[in-house]
Amino acid sequence: MANLTVAVLGAPGYAKILGKKGTESDLTFTNLKRGTDTVTFVEPARYPERLSSLFHAVTLADRALVVVDAVTPAFGECAVMLQCAGITEGDLVLRNDVVVEQIQPLLRGCVLSRYPVREDHPIALRERLLSEAARAGPLPGSDAPGSLPVDHVFPVKGIGTVVLGCVAAGAIHRHESLRLLPSGKEVQVRSIQKHDDDAEEASLRDRVGVALKCVEASEIERGDVLTADPAIVMSREFRAPATLVPWWPSPIREGMVVHLGHWMQFLPARVLSVETGPDWREAVLTLSMERPLVHPPGRSAVLTHLEGGKLRVAGTLRLP
Repeated sequence: MANLTVAVLGAPGYAKILGKKGTESDLTFTNLKRGTDTVTFVEPARYPERLSSLFHAVTLADRALVVVDAVTPAFGECAVMLQCAGITEGDLVLRNDVVVEQIQPLLRGCVLSRYPVREDHPIALRERLLSEAARAGPLPGSDAPGSLPVDHVFPVKGIGTVVLGCVAAGAIHRHESLRLLPSGKEVQVRSIQKHDDDAEEASLRDRVGVALKCVEASEIERGDVLTADPAIVMSREFRAPATLVPWWPSPIREGMVVHLGHWMQFLPARVLSVETGPDWREAVLTLSMERPLVHPPGRSAVLTHLEGGKLRVAGTLRLP
């Protein structure tokens, strides 16, 4: 079974014409399945009022489908979020008489400049994305220890605690023991489902529901990570290099409260100090967090500032 997760941005509800609606919260999931190939569409239902909704939709995605009805600040912010999250593959759909010439100047130096423009034909889009999922196929890595960031959790009568998420690394297996971070609690995988089908394991990019033993739903929240990887670390106070995007208007300053996005975590951090050279867009930040960030060493996080005005996505941060 091959799965492709697509962030659908720019036109709320557009994904409902592409598949069957699934889980709905501040994120709306829509599912498309043909044989063993599946596409999961995710929309940020609370964006633009909540930047976290946009980040969570994008961080789950393998690629993006950006629908442009008008050239707005939200379109620009979505483009910068995709840039910082490293979503290098996607498609643009232009509607309401928006033409390529209108948006080309805004795309220079941005990852969206790589996205081809597609016609607004839902059937053709579905076929293209299912074919893309089939070409991707199951990814290697089932021998590597798995990590599953949690995006939803709930109790199910007769089953127990169930979490939903996309496998971010390696693979997880039925009956496997995993650490729940940041709490450190040990839990066991009771069962795994991929698009309502039972499975013995789930690998990188799979969208899964996992039933767990030895833990209550009240002990888990979005952003927690289930992992068997001993290399995963937790950072609470650390020094790290940051790169601000060209469109960010001013330096990061000591005392500011920023938010870091990694996997399904979107957490506040206070800037304790800032070190810069000739270019203030390249800085070394010392940050302090109340809740530790769970991550593999050396990964990139999205750096945001919720008081940033029309653009709240500032750049990226290299985690320790």
